[in-house]
Amino acid sequence: ALLGANPNPHMTPLPFPAPPTPGNATNMLKRWRCIGPTVTPHHGLTSNPCVLPDLIPPGVCNLLSSSTIYANNEVSLEEVDIYGFDYDYTLALYSSTLNSMIYNTARDILVKQYKYPEGISKYDYIPNFATRGLHYDIQKGLLMKIDAFHYIQPGTVYRGLRPVPDDEVLQLYGGTYHVPLHKDSGFYGKGPKVKQFMDVFSIPEMTLLAVANHYFLSNNIDYDPVHLYKDVSVSEAVGMVHIQGYMYKWIMQDLEKYILRGDETYAVLHRLVNNGKKLFLITNSPFGFVNKGMMYMVGKEWRDFFDVVIVQADKPHFFNDCVKPFRRLDNNGDLQWDKINSLDKGHVYKQGNLFDFRRLTGWRGSKVLYFGDHLYSDLADLMLWHGWRTGAIVPELELETKVLSTEQYTQSLTWMQALTGLLERMQMHRDPESREVLLEWMKEREELRLTKNMFNPHFGSIFRTYHNPTYFSRRLSRFSDLYMASISCLLNYDLSYTFYPRRTPLQHEPPLWMDQLCTGCMKTPFLEEMTHIR
Repeated sequence: ALLGANPNPHMTPLPFPAPPTPGNATNMLKRWRCIGPTVTPHHGLTSNPCVLPDLIPPGVCNLLSSSTIYANNEVSLEEVDIYGFDYDYTLALYSSTLNSMIYNTARDILVKQYKYPEGISKYDYIPNFATRGLHYDIQKGLLMKIDAFHYIQPGTVYRGLRPVPDDEVLQLYGGTYHVPLHKDSGFYGKGPKVKQFMDVFSIPEMTLLAVANHYFLSNNIDYDPVHLYKDVSVSEAVGMVHIQGYMYKWIMQDLEKYILRGDETYAVLHRLVNNGKKLFLITNSPFGFVNKGMMYMVGKEWRDFFDVVIVQADKPHFFNDCVKPFRRLDNNGDLQWDKINSLDKGHVYKQGNLFDFRRLTGWRGSKVLYFGDHLYSDLADLMLWHGWRTGAIVPELELETKVLSTEQYTQSLTWMQALTGLLERMQMHRDPESREVLLEWMKEREELRLTKNMFNPHFGSIFRTYHNPTYFSRRLSRFSDLYMASISCLLNYDLSYTFYPRRTPLQHEPPLWMDQLCTGCMKTPFLEEMTHIR
């Protein structure tokens, strides 16, 4: 497709070489070197080749916005009457300072209560080390990024704070990068051998796991990596930060420091209620904590916005079993003993289950849209078993869209796609000069893969491996109808708006749609006019 006819009259024909013959391979190599960009492993694209502006349609850069809502499935807001919300990282967004507080406190618990070596106390939090969605091999003590097909991305495996060479990774996994997640990890990402870290709260836990492994290895201490996760473990220490209420205490003592953009939360709730929508809250957090945060963001009468408020819900069990009944809390937060026959506005309920929730409210199916940040605990069961619409809150989209919109990334990606097309067409030629060209193209394509450093220097984007979606992306597309950086994105859309997923071609389909134009597949006429549609 990259080397085909150019039907767009507004574009300059590209100087791509024809398939080589023994007589023209040398000339082709010279031509390619003339038009090709200069790439360095650490900085990506360093020159602006004359061909790239012709590969990139006008207006492609800066198409993305962090305030956009993205659709995996068609959703009409006009059909949605009931909006539900999680609390942490959905209604309440927290500053990155919280991660370092969780890490530091859990680290001190490891040393002082669980008697881990004192030297671990010297390791401070590393803000940009881990990213959400990574997998942890419990038995091998390895943190890694896995793609949608269960393959490890080379260059993203860490033992402690040090990368593991690719050849060693292959040796550890029997000569393959494949990990059988279906039996090692389980549906909720919590298997006996592999754990997936899916929420924002897990980032300090991953960092502490890496630090603990690193300390034992660096000091030649004989240990079993399983103990760090399962016995007197890092995960227990991080859990203690929540169970003992440290995190709740920090936030309640300094709401302004930790809670971000509360005015936007108020604006979203106010707009929905003013348009006649019903609202509910289902959170695992305790009432006192939620009450303090909601009063800060929305005001003392925040409960007037919600038709139903449920705290300490114990998700995901709230969504997939019918064991726990609802309990009512009085105004002091004390449990009452009466049997719950209705869920009334103005009251606060604890625990319960979705089966009773549906029976008591009558809220079912696609009229309900629920927002949460945890793909498993918040969204998976609702999507798979109950037919609710779901919206995933993915704060990382703010950085992701910013990077994707840069000229450097756009040029690097476009040139990598062009190289891929060239490799596909030219690989059947076996003469030495042609092979030299192919090897140079392959080398440059590998170097262009290092655009991952623009997102995170260790693990790259949470959405993509080199060419495939990540396992996180696969779950995101499976368990969410919509996804966005924050619920404030709703303020940019009319409440009768319909979200349409972009039609992306299957591998056997031709790329005839607007979304594929930025890959160099210029098959659509009137390109300049069409770029204004968006």
